Amino acid sequence: MLTRELAIADYERGQVNPDRLTTKKHSHYAEYARRMCAIYESGVGQTRRVLHQQIHQVFADEPDCPTRRIDAFCKLLDEVSEYQRDASGKFAKLRRHVFQAAAKLHPLVRQPDVLFENQEQYAKSKIASMLGQEWSAIDRQLFGDLMEFHPLLKFNGFLEPARLLARYNTAQAQAVLYDAVSMTVWATESYKSILRYAKLARLMHRIDRWREGYRFVFDGPASLFHGTHRYGVAMAKFLPSLLSCSNWRMRAMLKPNRFQWQIPFELNSQCGLTSDTKVEGTFDSAVESKFADQWGMEPRDGWTMSRETEILHHGQTCFLPDFVFRHRDGRCVLMEIVGFWTPEYLQHKQKVLTEFANHQIILAIPKSTAEMTSIVSNRTIVYKTAIKVNDVVELLKIETPCSLNGRIT
Repeated sequence: MLTRELAIADYERGQVNPDRLTTKKHSHYAEYARRMCAIYESGVGQTRRVLHQQIHQVFADEPDCPTRRIDAFCKLLDEVSEYQRDASGKFAKLRRHVFQAAAKLHPLVRQPDVLFENQEQYAKSKIASMLGQEWSAIDRQLFGDLMEFHPLLKFNGFLEPARLLARYNTAQAQAVLYDAVSMTVWATESYKSILRYAKLARLMHRIDRWREGYRFVFDGPASLFHGTHRYGVAMAKFLPSLLSCSNWRMRAMLKPNRFQWQIPFELNSQCGLTSDTKVEGTFDSAVESKFADQWGMEPRDGWTMSRETEILHHGQTCFLPDFVFRHRDGRCVLMEIVGFWTPEYLQHKQKVLTEFANHQIILAIPKSTAEMTSIVSNRTIVYKTAIKVNDVVELLKIETPCSLNGRIT
């Protein structure tokens, strides 16, 4: 993932074009990619700062490579690298000792004179003796807790250097989504995977029928009141997963800070962008994961639980709840967990629940959200940090609308 500062894009003719390396124009970059990977492969023990300096040197004679592109390469190389960090605070503690000792000798000069007699080299020797180390060793560790001075432990690399260039193209496409107001995906295949990936990214979404497939509408980070950075990262992370699906097209509406209007950004399954990203984890959030762990594999009062095995349809509307509970007597109850939200998202959620009112649906909603919406009903569990299994079981026992109204657990 690139930061917003490393994003490069052209906004022209009413569209956004992220920076992209092409075979026609940048075929010579294949050699640059080989050299960059070689620097990291042989760079174990060198600091991040030194490695970045060497990467910049690779492009010293390349006129068609802005500094931000080089910095983006460094960021992507760092992402597949492991660095030594000062988890114990050893380097910070050493620095305090050195500075405290040096303060007593202040001011230090390279050449002593009548006014300033404490020579720098003398001070270093005295501090080294006091700490029982050579000054050269102290100097290497003095700022070892700062990111740029972290030494490289391991470079996991890419399957081949060319994958670095492909990763760069995808990363630049991801970065423009930080400014997305909305994203719409039309799919005729892989729609279950698309929905699964969206839920793993915890994106606010709406689904309806579209021709032979489905249309997915996602709220973008620019539509949120708070948490926009975290949600923007989540939307950007969704793109590589979407790229692994087939027969889809996407249109995102962007609103960069310097623009007063929205600009479209379009991709499809034939756009040429690729991804090696693997979806991590099974659950959309820690709340879901914790609840599933607490429920376990065994039935509770005759109820068994499964995840996302039921897709409901009502006209053009589709709904895939987070959990499905089935009783041994044939009863079925669904549960949906609300995460990120906007007023429009909650209104849509209320509409969906109304459309599927003939189904037994439990809604789990955070207390902070419940206090700002009327979505709470007699089938709602309001939780602070975790959904309690006993409260869900209590609702499952009740076939008709129950009296449990927004219980806070």
